[in-house]
Amino acid sequence: MKVLAIDDQKLVLIPLENRLKELGYEVLTETNATKGIESYESFKPDLVIVDINMPLVSGMEVVKHIRKTKNSSTPIMVLSGNTDDNMITEGFDLGINDYMKKPLSLVEVCARVKRLIGAPVIANNVITNNGVIIQQRCVGVVIPCYNEEERLLSNEFTDFIVKNSGYHLCFVNDGSKDNTLEVLNNLRKGREDFITVYDCEKNGGKAEAVRQGMLFMAKKEDLDYIGFLDADLSTDLTDFDDLVSTIENSNYKIVSGSRISRMGANITKESARKIISLTINFIIRKILKMDFKDTQCGAKIFHKDVIEISFADKFVTQWIFDVEIFRRITLHFGLKKAKEILCEQPLKRWIHADGSKLSMKDSVKIVGQLGQIAWFYRGNKKNVKKESYSSNEATSFSLNKLKKA
Repeated sequence: MKVLAIDDQKLVLIPLENRLKELGYEVLTETNATKGIESYESFKPDLVIVDINMPLVSGMEVVKHIRKTKNSSTPIMVLSGNTDDNMITEGFDLGINDYMKKPLSLVEVCARVKRLIGAPVIANNVITNNGVIIQQRCVGVVIPCYNEEERLLSNEFTDFIVKNSGYHLCFVNDGSKDNTLEVLNNLRKGREDFITVYDCEKNGGKAEAVRQGMLFMAKKEDLDYIGFLDADLSTDLTDFDDLVSTIENSNYKIVSGSRISRMGANITKESARKIISLTINFIIRKILKMDFKDTQCGAKIFHKDVIEISFADKFVTQWIFDVEIFRRITLHFGLKKAKEILCEQPLKRWIHADGSKLSMKDSVKIVGQLGQIAWFYRGNKKNVKKESYSSNEATSFSLNKLKKA
């Protein structure tokens, strides 16, 4: 039995294709509706699974082609994040057989496939990775790594991408001196569609590693949102996914995690570090003119249309580039608009990880760097980009050309 699946996001198609093949179906996937229509003619599927919202040619055109142009009764299942009642009604009027709203369980999708066209004669009863969710959005996550050989929780990353379709992890090796690069390349083996490893030959600092990773991921057309996360998973991936849910269901352009101690949350910090954090936060609020509780949390998610604004230019500081991001957004949009598109979301869990590379002495230096930010971004937004380039050229982080591992 043949299944043709059409969706513009490859990260959604891969787990669907794998599971249907496990069940014994012959599967062909297309990420372009026009090619999907061409494949329908040559592949002659027993079932077509199609997304509605695709660029240039929509999934509804695929339905019209099958039902009206070809006058065919081939079963059609729609998997879509589009919940518009008129669209759903139009689909059934055209003759679709099923309409499923993302996010949804892959197990349910396969059960409905069986209901529509039956199970293959030679079916595979050994099914792996139950509990996979097909999301309605695709997310890129940049994870900077410097000497993380001992702390990199590989299983947590791989288990998450297996259970959650639509995630692509980009590990940036920031010139590590240990075997971090080898660990990352082993992590990527067999998961090339979901994991990218970038290697910086020399250490340039977290700020530049994140910046390069964010700009690279922004080039991937099938990603809706891109964020960054610390390699030690002091903020876990489930909490990060909560940040993603917030940005996809709102008008926010940036959602930043916040390590605020509150009832029902597991937030741990060293007491001395907490005192310094409060002092630094007071200064940051004065600089940004915003009531941020925690700008430095290493978990943030961005809408793609603010990536260029936030990361096009090198950062002035090494450790508090998060403050620079918010300052750039303020200068670009104005303070009022910036407050409307920035969101600070409390985390359910944040655990201080042993081996943090930021010492207490470094924390004190941050106060000086905040003064540097206040001075550097004092001008109007028209002068920021030009000034940023010349200043950063003079204070190069010596990051060699980033290359794909």
